[in-house]
Amino acid sequence: MLTLTFTTGIVDAVGYLGLDRVFTANMTGNVVILGMALAQTGGLPVAGPVIALATFLVGALAGGRMLRRARPRWSGRHTVAFAATGTVLAGVSSACLVVLPREGSPWAFTVTALLGAAMGVTGLLGAAMGLQAATARRLAVADVTTVVVTSTIVGLAADSRAAGGTGARAPRRVLAVALILAGAGTGALLLQVHLGVGMAVAGGLTLLAALSGHLLRERAAAGTEAEEGALTAGPVAT
Repeated sequence: MLTLTFTTGIVDAVGYLGLDRVFTANMTGNVVILGMALAQTGGLPVAGPVIALATFLVGALAGGRMLRRARPRWSGRHTVAFAATGTVLAGVSSACLVVLPREGSPWAFTVTALLGAAMGVTGLLGAAMGLQAATARRLAVADVTTVVVTSTIVGLAADSRAAGGTGARAPRRVLAVALILAGAGTGALLLQVHLGVGMAVAGGLTLLAALSGHLLRERAAAGTEAEEGALTAGPVAT
């Protein structure tokens, strides 16, 4: 989950710096940008945030329906959902590496339906991030939503020893904030190489996280079955 938080930083950096100031995972940022744009402040984009919000909602809806009957802990459906996110990132990255999104290009017209290459790519990424966010929410790992850290920072301060709390989950919270920060920095650096490179790295890490989670789930399940078998067998006679 912390790895996925890191990839979110990468994808948001690529979206904001490379796709006309649009966040693909941080929907709070898009709502704020859209509000300022509607007030005609600073020539901010309108179409991009709207498309990102809409497609994020679609992705989250798909994730919610897919995982409605999944067990609380990691299941095969969680693996499929995260793998789908990684596949979308990898696919969009490959397409961008072949043809860099620029308004008026054949790639732009094909993918964005006359709305501009950046907007179409933003939509695909928004759907992927919505799916990831819904899946992360279903897993319910405390303080690690993978897409936002505002509530994590609030919890870090409010539950700290300085505020009279125990500070029990402080290390995880600090890691979540640090990783999305590191991801954004990494995404900005990779953008200097090519727009598609950051998405490729994020896609690869997401697929690796999906595979790791699936394998660890199988190992945990095998361990649980072994423990249950030992308890059922009872003490061995000597």
